[in-house]
Amino acid sequence: MPEPLIIPAIETDRLLLRQFQKNDLDPFAEMVANIDVMRQATYDGKPMSKTQAWNWLCMMLGHWHMRGFGIWGVEEKISGDLIGRIGLQFLDWFDNVEMVWMLKQSAWGQGYATEGVRAAISYGMETLALPRLSAVIRVENKPSIRLAQRLGMHCEREVERQEIKFYDYIYTIEQYQEKTNR
Repeated sequence: MPEPLIIPAIETDRLLLRQFQKNDLDPFAEMVANIDVMRQATYDGKPMSKTQAWNWLCMMLGHWHMRGFGIWGVEEKISGDLIGRIGLQFLDWFDNVEMVWMLKQSAWGQGYATEGVRAAISYGMETLALPRLSAVIRVENKPSIRLAQRLGMHCEREVERQEIKFYDYIYTIEQYQEKTNR
């Protein structure tokens, strides 16, 4: 039997970025059933069924096995609740490794995304030695655009995928080194 992949956990002040677990299905399914969450996080903006949520969880775990990095479940340390997903993915139709984030609606506006994405950036730049990261954000997703700008990312171009317009925000190793060498 093959040895199981160990997905590293990352701890921040308030969050634990960790491997998804089977008991995450219900809270994840609840999150992806919310149209306001999905409007920002997916191409079609449509809520997902529990079966679709399961398939998405399996895809995210599989990404770790296929690529050696991926997306973590985001656990709020105080409550132990799953509040979202944050991480890195490489899909064949994008040019760069992409940073992704999605939080359940009750976790919005509390700085969790900023905290978790900073940890994912550090992992990508330090552990994976990536030269650049991308965040492909729907043009109408103002909170994620503000987050990308707050992190120091710059909009490199506008792209269209499946007839939806996105901004491609970029973060480079040079930016990261400048920020961490102060």
